Amino acid sequence: MLKTMPLPTLLTTEYRTLSQIKGPLIFVERIADVAYNEIVKIIGPDKDVRLGQVMEVDQQHCMVRIFIGTSGLDLDTTRVRFTGDVARLGVSLSMLGRVLNGSGQPIDGGPPLIPEKMLDINGLPINPSMRTHPSEFIQTGISALDGLNTLTRGQKLPIFSGAGLPANELAAQIASQARVAGGDDHAAVESKGSEPFAVVFAAIGITQRETSFFMDQFRTSDAMDRTVLFINRADDPSIERLLTPRAALTAAEYLAFTHHRHVLVILTDMTNYCEALREIAAASEEVPGRRGYPGYMYSDLASLYERSGRMRGNPGSVTQLVILTMPDDDITHPIPDLTGYITEGQIVLSRDLHRKGIYPPIDVLPSLSRLMNEGIGKGKTRLDHRSVADQLYALYAEGRDLRRLVAIIGEAALSAEDRRVLDFAKRFEASYIGQGMVNREIIETLDGAWNLLSPMPAELLKRIPKEFIEQYHKHKK
Repeated sequence: MLKTMPLPTLLTTEYRTLSQIKGPLIFVERIADVAYNEIVKIIGPDKDVRLGQVMEVDQQHCMVRIFIGTSGLDLDTTRVRFTGDVARLGVSLSMLGRVLNGSGQPIDGGPPLIPEKMLDINGLPINPSMRTHPSEFIQTGISALDGLNTLTRGQKLPIFSGAGLPANELAAQIASQARVAGGDDHAAVESKGSEPFAVVFAAIGITQRETSFFMDQFRTSDAMDRTVLFINRADDPSIERLLTPRAALTAAEYLAFTHHRHVLVILTDMTNYCEALREIAAASEEVPGRRGYPGYMYSDLASLYERSGRMRGNPGSVTQLVILTMPDDDITHPIPDLTGYITEGQIVLSRDLHRKGIYPPIDVLPSLSRLMNEGIGKGKTRLDHRSVADQLYALYAEGRDLRRLVAIIGEAALSAEDRRVLDFAKRFEASYIGQGMVNREIIETLDGAWNLLSPMPAELLKRIPKEFIEQYHKHKK
């Protein structure tokens, strides 16, 4: 639950010097000893107490954003009390298996959480000298990810979706299937054993239908007892959208660095977060940047994404899978554009594949995981992993080019080799990408790739070393 620490003294100053109430913001005059990010208690005319946070401050004035809105407040009778502390989240292991709102309060009908610690929701930056490079494989059960765009522990990898695409379904599937393979050798990867693993799922600005979907999905899966859900609904105050990812990441850091778990954080939908950021910036009359978003949106997003990582001497890790909806499917829009700069790659969902009924509709050609090589190195998956992925990319890219050519000259004009590549692209989409809700082990993913390559003559497999072709390739005439 979002709280503040008790005040060190009983003597507290209250201010009745409000000058403006604008949207979710209030402006207080003639203040003293007020700090940026300080939590504020606002007492309304009907004696109800609301929490807010100082967003801007100078010697005599400050701007406060109210977490649950300013409805019912007035300039004459509203009182403001500065607490002298920042926003904190009460955390404990009992959070696992619980459903919380965007402020960290239980909404599943269960008992209140008894916190072990009260942590600043803004987090504590990891000392760069103590950071460890992400290098271990996380199995999601999705072949298009595990085989071609591998996720590693401590990485931040976004999924770029579009309106109407099944990003939420994919997020729920990954959350229920993801695990960390135990051990550092090939035999361990093939085994079912796994290291301590947890999922922190933050849904930001979602509808009631989406809320019901996520809660039903997790409650019926085996992953609920290792998952913490933060649910921020579309009808909740927009200011709470700014708190939800920070509260989720605070819980993740606690599980990872205090209890040494490997934590996968899934944030969806970050577009709703950025829209709330723009709304607050417009209410405070800030100078807008690209398309009306605040100029500091890059650093604001970085303050969230950079909370992933690993620390030397600590076995825990925080890995982020960030889902956002590209407005008008525009990958150059400020939200995906800035996200791509900060994160280590991107997974792009395809509307064309979705129209074909392929799930998950992951377009592997523009997708990229910059840390894939670190996660599939020797002893982590299988030695043929990199070369097989390169070969699948090459043949699929060639097949996509041939489809455009066929639209002009017709398939009859293609050579026998070109028709094989064209058929490969079709089978690749249907069976490798389009796996449905099946949870595939990494060995199944790699063996499935070789089954796809089996109709291709060995001389066409130019990206795979000869020893792997001799070991795995079974050419079908």
